[in-house]
Amino acid sequence: MTNNEYTDISNKETDVSPANIEQLKSVSMIWFVPFVALLIGAWMIYYQWSNEGPVITIAFDSAEGMEIGKTKIKSYNVDIGEVSNIVLNENADGVIVTARMTKNAEKLLNKNSDFWLVSPEISHTGISGLSTLISGVYIEFYPSSIHEEEVDELTSEFIALKDPPVTPPGAPGLHLTLNSNDQFAYSKGDPIIYKGLTVGQFEHIHFNFEERVVYYNAFIKAPYHQLVTTNTKFWDVSGLRMDLTADGLSIQTGNIETMLTNGVTFDVPKGMENGEEITERSYFDIYANYKEADDERYKYSVEYIVLVSNTIRGLSVGAPVEYRGVLIGHVKSINLLAQRNSDRPQIFDEDIKIPILISLQPGRVGLPDNEMGVSLMKQQHQLWIKDGLRASLKTGSLLTGSLFIDFQHYSDLNNEEENTQRTDFENSQYGEYTIIPSVDDEFSQITAKASQFIDNLIALPLEKISGNTNELITEFTQTAKSFQSVSDNLSGVLDGVNQQQLTQELRTTLQSYTKLSKDLSAGSKGYEDLRQTLSALTKVMNELQPLLNQLKHQPNGLIFESGKVDAIEPKKYTPNKKAG
Repeated sequence: MTNNEYTDISNKETDVSPANIEQLKSVSMIWFVPFVALLIGAWMIYYQWSNEGPVITIAFDSAEGMEIGKTKIKSYNVDIGEVSNIVLNENADGVIVTARMTKNAEKLLNKNSDFWLVSPEISHTGISGLSTLISGVYIEFYPSSIHEEEVDELTSEFIALKDPPVTPPGAPGLHLTLNSNDQFAYSKGDPIIYKGLTVGQFEHIHFNFEERVVYYNAFIKAPYHQLVTTNTKFWDVSGLRMDLTADGLSIQTGNIETMLTNGVTFDVPKGMENGEEITERSYFDIYANYKEADDERYKYSVEYIVLVSNTIRGLSVGAPVEYRGVLIGHVKSINLLAQRNSDRPQIFDEDIKIPILISLQPGRVGLPDNEMGVSLMKQQHQLWIKDGLRASLKTGSLLTGSLFIDFQHYSDLNNEEENTQRTDFENSQYGEYTIIPSVDDEFSQITAKASQFIDNLIALPLEKISGNTNELITEFTQTAKSFQSVSDNLSGVLDGVNQQQLTQELRTTLQSYTKLSKDLSAGSKGYEDLRQTLSALTKVMNELQPLLNQLKHQPNGLIFESGKVDAIEPKKYTPNKKAG
């Protein structure tokens, strides 16, 4: 390189403009990616936290079929939670299930909410939970409705129901409480019947140890709950019931379902007003049958004692008391003898009568069912008893031998018996009860008469009568033989007399006939007289012919003159011929 070239190059380098120096960025754009991801993650965490439902615990007797992270909590078949943990409780006699609920279910978790485990179940009411055979068991949640003023009652601890409720949640209808101190055994799900239709069922059974009464929570679905009124009565229709009473054989049942299990029915007894409709939970008694339910309507009664001298086998408590076939009451007790003599035992010199306590209801005979009706019934019975009203045992059924008490008026009582029983009624008391006079039943009277007849028959001197009878028969035989001999002789005499008399009468008759024939023969005087008489009679009839003909056509011709009516003579009919 020459100096000139070097000089040119130096000049070129001297002419170049200075470089633009810029400072490099310290943070790269690539770092915004994780930052944005962090923000998204934080937002997701916040969203999850803000929308996450509460955690609750549910106490179960067993965790059979449940799995952590799989068993769902459902309400109306919608998932609202999931089981997150299962542990034993402190006493190791059950399990505590922890579950996470959804946010929208938080406001429904109050103390009245119910949880129960849904699994396949077969019972007399049907088959349920079949869907769990594929999906597995789940926990059903029944949310109880709450109001704003009840928000403080929200809770996170629950005790699961041992069995699912019988009535579907939210079903319209009426909840009732039925109670009974009798030996009725109903189970959850047993039906409530109305005229053969299943309209409800038992939900829960509770036994009160203090009262010793069983209470049943029952539900009647709509619209049948409108049938329950203040006068409604419930009675048992379990299985097939056969009763042999004084009225005969009766068979009672509800429907096919109650024949396999227990059940009750209800209605308003005949003759009662329907009453007011029940709109809230009420209490009702369960009666053994319709008869007891119907009797409950009568609040007032009059009690009497009937003393019976005959056997009371076949008479039971509840047997009817009738007046001429009309039911007026029932037998209340037949074992008062021991109660009366329990305070002071004694020995009786003669036989005693069995006391029967009867209860008569004024309302059954049209009297007011109140104190006034009781007073009127007492006055009426006092009057009737003085006039011969008596009580007696009668057989209601020859098949069963059941007895009932019948009131009848007896007008054939003798004066001594009537005065005695009237005095007994007016003055005699059996404890606090008034005694009604009684008479023996018809069978006892017949038996007594038959026994008296047999006794009189046995008392007859049969040997003496037999000897006299033999002698009488012997004498009668001899008399009969003598009478036969006399009869034979008399027959011979009569035969001879009859033959002579018959011959004479026949001869006289023939002579009279011969004379009559001679008198009526041709040429005789009698014959000529008879012929003349017949000719005269014929002439008279010919003369009367016009008169009879006139009366035939004009009956009033003898009173009113109408001219002569010529006899109509038949003529030959000749048809008219047309001219030309």
